[in-house]
Amino acid sequence: MTPSPKTKPNALVTVGPAKGPSGRFRNVRVLTSQFPAPEFRAFKLWALKLCAPQRRPPPAGPLPPGGPGPRPGIAATGCAGAPGSGSSSASATGGAFPVSVNNCGRTVTVKQQPTRAVALNQGAIEEALALGVQKQMAGTAYLDDKVADKYKDAYASIPVLADKYPTKEVFAQAKPDFALASYASAFSDKAVGTRDELEQQGIPTYLDPFACDNKADRAQVSFDNVWSSLGDIAKLFGQPGNATTVIDAQKTELDAVKQAKAGDGQKVFWWDSQTDTPFTGGNAGGPALVMQAVGATNAFADVDGAWANVPWEKVVAADPDVIVLADASWSTAQSKIDYISNDPALKNLKAVQNKRFITVPFSQTTPGATLVDGAKSVSDQLAALPR
Repeated sequence: MTPSPKTKPNALVTVGPAKGPSGRFRNVRVLTSQFPAPEFRAFKLWALKLCAPQRRPPPAGPLPPGGPGPRPGIAATGCAGAPGSGSSSASATGGAFPVSVNNCGRTVTVKQQPTRAVALNQGAIEEALALGVQKQMAGTAYLDDKVADKYKDAYASIPVLADKYPTKEVFAQAKPDFALASYASAFSDKAVGTRDELEQQGIPTYLDPFACDNKADRAQVSFDNVWSSLGDIAKLFGQPGNATTVIDAQKTELDAVKQAKAGDGQKVFWWDSQTDTPFTGGNAGGPALVMQAVGATNAFADVDGAWANVPWEKVVAADPDVIVLADASWSTAQSKIDYISNDPALKNLKAVQNKRFITVPFSQTTPGATLVDGAKSVSDQLAALPR
């Protein structure tokens, strides 16, 4: 096939099909521009070989100038699914169905690429948005704070089912074919239904591995396990290549945060919520990972677990250099600043006296797609504080 004279510059042209490694026929699609027909035929030959099952270099015949790679006006877009075989985006990034992953002690199997997924809890919502699968979603629910600016437009394109958890009826009306959540409470009888119930209805579910019902099934909180979870979610959406892009970028950013060592020599009290007995970050959780990444000393590194309540007396005894405040709709950073600045004993803490406060959205303090963003934010704010 040669492009018609009416073919527009940069039009999408199918030059396949070719049989891929899975045994399915796949169409090769390219973006065309104005170029001589012989050159296009050479490119077509190379493109068909690219998607053929045999692992060998393209033939030594004529190729587009510059070798077999894309050139201005000719850009390969991947080996897309043939008409009727499913979503082209899944095939282009290596997705194939059915797909199974191990999650919280069970096997989750998605038989067809999701097109009406529902994400519950901000962590799961932003994981989906980070992976760029908003067009495969039918709804979201339950934010802790504002969605990150970089996901704002994608988030706005998806219906919001409820401010908190939707009822079973509202959830069912969205006709979900897949559901993911950050917390086990999402998959309960009081919310959208249990995982077993949803599975019986043909709706596979995925729960962030740090929140499994059975503590023995929970993954250790680490950046590597956050990235592993992102990989699983991308696989279930049929977009494994998207996870690779996100993870590589996050690793680069985290390396830069670690090299900056903005928290070196700084003792940090991480205050999540509650005023009677403050809820703080222990030695195993999102806050601990962030403090380690920026090189700061956790004032409560001797407290086991991700989170714990500690008495104010211990905060006074620690007398931290910096106070990190989680900002959530149900416990704002400003409300905590007001409280600690007006308490007769706490207002004398050196961090309060010197107004050395750092604010970070709650969603960036939990293991998920924006935890690295939280580390960078804390690092940048530490660097800006006067010493």
